[in-house]
Amino acid sequence: MRILVAGPHPDDQELGMGGTIARLAEQGHEILLLDMTDGEPTPHGDPETRAKEAEHAARTLGVRRRNLGLRNRYIEHSIETRHAVAGVLREERIEVIFTPYFLDAHPDHVATTRIVEDARFDAKLTKIDLPGDPCHPRRLIYYFCTHLKIVPQPSFIFDTTGFQDRRRQAILAYESQFVVPEKNRAIVDWIDASATFYGSRIGCESGEPFYVHEPMGVQSLDGFL
Repeated sequence: MRILVAGPHPDDQELGMGGTIARLAEQGHEILLLDMTDGEPTPHGDPETRAKEAEHAARTLGVRRRNLGLRNRYIEHSIETRHAVAGVLREERIEVIFTPYFLDAHPDHVATTRIVEDARFDAKLTKIDLPGDPCHPRRLIYYFCTHLKIVPQPSFIFDTTGFQDRRRQAILAYESQFVVPEKNRAIVDWIDASATFYGSRIGCESGEPFYVHEPMGVQSLDGFL
């Protein structure tokens, strides 16, 4: 299956669903991380450093990565940005999209999700000046990487048992964000604690929460935990 995970900045995907990405990649799915921006400026980073860190994280998870080239802190929901993402969906023949949860205090996160939601619609249009052939990803799933102090109420929890260490290593690949700045080091521990909690809700060692608007069908109860 061809999967796209959209993130406003490099590291959002790893923080929100790194264990799930690693597990899906291990299962043989083709996964593309689409960064809307390079995430800079930040206090200890620069574009070159951040690009190297992002590639290191992608290799750790076993996936590919593309950068859309938008400006950090200035992401806007527009026809132009919608069509840019829709073009990626068509070129990559994406079947499933993951995007940040739609409620957030960070404007870049909110704008990214609006763009991705509308790009999913635009990607299926005919007689439009976009690369690739029309396609319509059949699933849009929201992951939690929010700046609001909320406790997620997920639609489902993905079992990431055995992949939490790889998620941690992918996050730590961003040394300029989570190693050099001492105040950010605790974030990695919070992520581990969250994974343990959500895993406990489904009887597993670790898990990551997700939300969907559209119902998800099942053909068997064998996959339930």
